[in-house]
Amino acid sequence: MKILVMRVDLRANWVHSLKEKRMIVKSILKKLQNTFNISASEISNQELHQRITIGISKVDLNDAQCNSSMESIIRFVEENTDAEIISIESEIIHY
Repeated sequence: MKILVMRVDLRANWVHSLKEKRMIVKSILKKLQNTFNISASEISNQELHQRITIGISKVDLNDAQCNSSMESIIRFVEENTDAEIISIESEIIHY
């Protein structure tokens, strides 16, 4: 069993309030969870209205599936939000 863990940092320069940010984060998380079989949550920067940090975890059978899932998730985020991806950290945990 392999566990994919990701941290995706986004910047949304057009956001001017935490309420606006919450709507964007909820939308991204819901779309990710509906499209992929993952756990996802905003994990940091909740008080900064232009920064979004999402934590993602997914269980797969092997490294190839984890890498494929990671590429699909990144592509999905790029295509489904206007926010700029600042950084992506990922790790595959062998359990």
